[in-house]
Amino acid sequence: MFSASKLTGEQKAALIQWAAEGATMADLQRRLKEEFELGITYMDTRFLVLDLGLELKEEEKAPEKKPEDETSAKVPTGTVSVTADELVLPGALVSGRVTFSDGEGGTWLIDQSGRPGLDPDSANYRPSPEDIAEFQVQLRALLQKRGY
Repeated sequence: MFSASKLTGEQKAALIQWAAEGATMADLQRRLKEEFELGITYMDTRFLVLDLGLELKEEEKAPEKKPEDETSAKVPTGTVSVTADELVLPGALVSGRVTFSDGEGGTWLIDQSGRPGLDPDSANYRPSPEDIAEFQVQLRALLQKRGY
């Protein structure tokens, strides 16, 4: 593991200057390699930033604008579809994807204790009671088919 104590005063000053100029973590790592021939890992670069108390300026991402025209809106399909993952999510007994009748989707899972979970793609999304009932019927059939 690389530590800030292994840096020369010139290297520390360069890191401080680069951070003040708006360099990202990857920029710092790349410039250390190019200018000082110090090939360190990204994680070691993170530790250097912490050890030196550097404040990295992150670019503010503009909030995503959702088009308000009707062509981009989710089109109701009238059906619920459920699929199972070939590679199960960590901590789950079984997992998969669901697409509800209004076009919204999410990830479902059943954990090691048999508790179900649903993580919708859109924050605060709540499927209709009819969609939940259809999801449960399809999920039960899918799990029976797979031998659960």
